[in-house]
Amino acid sequence: MKIESIVTIKKELQHLPKEDLLALCLRLGRFKKENKALLTYLLFEAHDEDGYVLSVKDTLDELFESMNVDSYFYMKKTIRKILRQIRIYSRYSSKKSTEVELLLYFCDRLNGIKPSIHRNKMLSNLYQRQIVSIEKKIKALHEDLQYDYTMQLEEIESQR
Repeated sequence: MKIESIVTIKKELQHLPKEDLLALCLRLGRFKKENKALLTYLLFEAHDEDGYVLSVKDTLDELFESMNVDSYFYMKKTIRKILRQIRIYSRYSSKKSTEVELLLYFCDRLNGIKPSIHRNKMLSNLYQRQIVSIEKKIKALHEDLQYDYTMQLEEIESQR
């Protein structure tokens, strides 16, 4: 089966009646959890980006609380899982500031974990890569947001 381009799909969707579009969306939501999550974001949370960020932060808090801190091995697995979730959630939003805000929150929470992640080279490197990534993403934002997020980043770095 040849997968069509998004332009071709868009043209085809324009010719469908409303009922067929609704059926397609519902069918798409049944197949993958990510499709359902994206539809949920677009329908219920896209109009309130701040509320969306808060709900994602609550989800991240739950993941951080359930983390097994008995060994760095289990911590590493959970931290990577959380980072994957952040990437998925930030893809739903079309705003770049959402991703920066979630990554800043992630780094802030990493600093508060006991035992410290900075005693483990792999986790410390993961943290540093996220800091570099945040710095790059901040440069693409509006000047006012750049200043605010840079200040938050400096505060997080000083807590280390």
